[in-house]
Amino acid sequence: MKAYFDLKGQTAIVTGCSTGLGVQMAKALANQGANIVAVARRVEKIEAVAAEIKKDFGVETLAVRCDITDTQAVEEMVKKVMDTFGRIDILVNNAGTGAVAPAEDITDEQFNNEINIDLFGTFRVSRAVAKAAMIPAKYGRIINIASMYGLVGNKVAPCSPYHAAKGGVVNLTRGLAAEWGKYNITVNAICPGYFYSPLTKETLDSDFFQQNAQTMIPLSRYGNEGELDSAAIFLAAPSSAYVTGVALPVDGGYTSM
Repeated sequence: MKAYFDLKGQTAIVTGCSTGLGVQMAKALANQGANIVAVARRVEKIEAVAAEIKKDFGVETLAVRCDITDTQAVEEMVKKVMDTFGRIDILVNNAGTGAVAPAEDITDEQFNNEINIDLFGTFRVSRAVAKAAMIPAKYGRIINIASMYGLVGNKVAPCSPYHAAKGGVVNLTRGLAAEWGKYNITVNAICPGYFYSPLTKETLDSDFFQQNAQTMIPLSRYGNEGELDSAAIFLAAPSSAYVTGVALPVDGGYTSM
């Protein structure tokens, strides 16, 4: 019997792993046996996440504070992971931000910050991991967390810098997939829709957003906890070796219309 999604013995870095979707995906990968490196800026959060994952799933974990806008910090984080585990098989680029304001009121600082974190940050971490670990090993699975808003515009929450950055992540994914395929590294993107979390629950449960779900989403609802897990596991799996350069929407069908 073949274990298609077995990740035992592999090491996965998950950025933005202090709350929300990052933690959920880290737990999903740990459930399949992967050792987890929780990366974010808030030390107490990632240490708690790493301890919880180790206790619940019996895998090895490591918490590393890192600001993905700092190239030196990113390279030091990757070195620490290599010193600890000797390998990096999976990278989930989940860290991100989002400026919501009318385009005409967006400041240069807001736009630059969005690009620096969501787009350049994704590239910084991918570059460091590929160079230090995946290219030498001739193996890797990079999963970039983009957004359905990297594929389409929207009239609900004005966030043009976010659209630009996440659209950039989608095509960066294709560019890296084309370039690093020769090293047996796959690079794919997940494009989530709106998901429930402690931070979004009140907004998504509002009358306006509930009506929006009925109008704009074929499944007529927002994503629940755990509904991104299988996409991450699929793209991380060794058996998904012929899937690369893909932008996979997990959005209840939002981008199908």
